[in-house]
Amino acid sequence: MSGNSGGGASSASAEKRPNELLTSWFVRSGWSKGELARQVNRRARQLGANHISTDTSRVRRWLDGENPREPIPRILSELFSERFGVVVSVEDLGLRTTRPAPSATGVDLPWTGPQTVALLSEFSRSDLMLARRGFLGSSLALSAGPSLIEPMQRWLVPSPPSPLPRPEPDVAPSSARARGRLSKPELDLLETTTVMFRQWDAQCGGGLRRKAVVGQLHEVTDLLQEPQPEATTKRLFKVAAELAELAGWMSYDVGLQPTAQKYFVLALHAAKEAGDRPLGSYVLSNMSRQMIHLGRPEDALELIHLAQYGSRDCASPRVQSMLYAMEARAYANMGQPGRCKRAVRMAEDTFAEADEWDEPDPDWIRFFSEAELYAENSHSFRDLAYVAGRSPTYASLAEPLMQRAVELFGREGGEHQRSYALNLIGMATVHLLQREPEQSTVLATEAIKAAKKVRSERVNTRIRKTVDTAVRDFGELAEVVALTERLAAELPETAQAV
Repeated sequence: MSGNSGGGASSASAEKRPNELLTSWFVRSGWSKGELARQVNRRARQLGANHISTDTSRVRRWLDGENPREPIPRILSELFSERFGVVVSVEDLGLRTTRPAPSATGVDLPWTGPQTVALLSEFSRSDLMLARRGFLGSSLALSAGPSLIEPMQRWLVPSPPSPLPRPEPDVAPSSARARGRLSKPELDLLETTTVMFRQWDAQCGGGLRRKAVVGQLHEVTDLLQEPQPEATTKRLFKVAAELAELAGWMSYDVGLQPTAQKYFVLALHAAKEAGDRPLGSYVLSNMSRQMIHLGRPEDALELIHLAQYGSRDCASPRVQSMLYAMEARAYANMGQPGRCKRAVRMAEDTFAEADEWDEPDPDWIRFFSEAELYAENSHSFRDLAYVAGRSPTYASLAEPLMQRAVELFGREGGEHQRSYALNLIGMATVHLLQREPEQSTVLATEAIKAAKKVRSERVNTRIRKTVDTAVRDFGELAEVVALTERLAAELPETAQAV
């Protein structure tokens, strides 16, 4: 191995001390030095950093206090974050890294139309180029806590007045399109295409069409840089917000967490430029869901409250119900059963008013059906059961809701195949909480079948975690042994195509 193949820092000094923080995370992970080295090498290859070739001696030097070069600190941050289900920053590992420019990777971005367009264009273009080379953005870092929440609060600050429109010369109608002016049918087609992408995501998972969505987003940012009437510009910003949100959601689904967060932030900026506060609240709800996934329920709650406050006088009952359901998830993961139950009731009561709403709901919230309501509320009680020490009481509250969600999603014939798989997994975990491993293995087997029909690392990861729990608690059971073998054969751990 060459002297720089493992990303070593500058020459060792007499003052170098063992890295106690990294050692603590490493010991708790249960990995050997060889396993960590193999994981670093595998992730580096996924990122296109083929020059990296780490071994056990290099890992030992990191533990002894050597600071590796980029992108290894961020690779280690991602690996430990995934291992523990929480955000483990580079600093948490006792490592140093060159801090990237906020405009490139942070979330504290300027809230202006032209800069939002420029950042969307730059980020979508780099995503497409880097993804083609197999490099998935190791320069990005996740934000959490005040560094995330405080910039998002500026969503509610009124925008400065737009500059006066420039006078346009007289142009013959036949040449209007050549100057970038979009017709209404063309705008309608852009919006229809976004709906189609959203349907594909629900049916097939985020891994199949992510690059197509990013490419479409980049095309829309090109249109936003051309002179358009104000009404057209607002509609284009709305399309851009929906596409950026969908690109973020798909990135989240395939495990690209920093990339997902950046798209969500840009989507919120675009929604603000479109003047669409309900859409902005939806973006914030997905940012909240990501924070729950990363073990940051307090941040999730802050984001949901910001979404509720910002859309309180304009969101439909369906949107408000969805926000209450996400509020319940946050409270559940914070271990606050009283507030969780109240939010569950509010979600149910508000959803009952959805059919009485005079205006049609936008397409992006139509996913929040009766099945999705049951699913979210059942997952809240399931999460509460885990936080409360695997409480059978909360598991029993989750079971009928989860069962209803599975039945409803199963009737849709694949329209929401990923949701069906996720709720089969959820039902399997509920049976494990109730000490019913046989029923759990039946549902997990069905979940594996459903997972093979979608491309979603989130689904695969949840199945693996559920099977790991079954092995830990009931590893001697024949059904669990068979399930483990089936998982290894049918859902092997492979890199996701994005």
